Amino acid sequence: MNLKILKPSQNNAVKNSEIREKIVIFLHGWGGNASAFLFVAKRLTRQGYTCVCLDFAGFGDTPEPERAYFVKDYANDVLKMLEDLGIKSAVFVGHSFGGRVAIELAAHHKEVVEKLVLVDSAGCKPRRRLKYYFRVILHKTLKKLGFNGLKGSSDYRNLSPCMKETFKNVVNYFQDEDLRLIECDTAIFWGKQDKDTPSFMARKMAKRIKNSSLFWLDGGHFAYLYDSEKFFAVLSAFLR
Repeated sequence: MNLKILKPSQNNAVKNSEIREKIVIFLHGWGGNASAFLFVAKRLTRQGYTCVCLDFAGFGDTPEPERAYFVKDYANDVLKMLEDLGIKSAVFVGHSFGGRVAIELAAHHKEVVEKLVLVDSAGCKPRRRLKYYFRVILHKTLKKLGFNGLKGSSDYRNLSPCMKETFKNVVNYFQDEDLRLIECDTAIFWGKQDKDTPSFMARKMAKRIKNSSLFWLDGGHFAYLYDSEKFFAVLSAFLR
């Protein structure tokens, strides 16, 4: 797994008794890489934090897995990384698909998650419209008749066979009930105009995660980039 590890500079680190040594691990969204949160990580190192940005298997400079992955496999890769680095626990920040992995860790490997930050996170079951079910039926009918079926999105079509299966495994893994298992302090950031993970998902996460707070940002699915100053200010306060 490709990693970018940013350590605090002794010259720049803020000398604040409220900041004890903490490690913050950033989990990028689907199609992203270790650079997704790099600008945040660099600023946090000036406050005394050690930050780890990674490439999931099949993204950035990390090779594709040898078989189709599930969310649990990605979580296991993160656990192996923690073991290799000698990290017992950390703060996890996950965007979109990275949020799925963070939820998996916080719900089923509580000991490694000190605090949780979900940013326009995937994981909740979407509300399907009638048009969706019509397309599913049409696709299956065309396949039975010997045709290729309906085309998926351009992002999906460009994936390798292994990553196509991985994508299907990931998007069909719903964690609505796992949210109730999360016990650590959790900050939920959401773009007001997010259409990829709609606002009802934010409200569901805030309702089901016990010790959580919901913060709205201007922008869509990448609101942490669009409304970056607010995101960083609230994140920094939450980490303290």
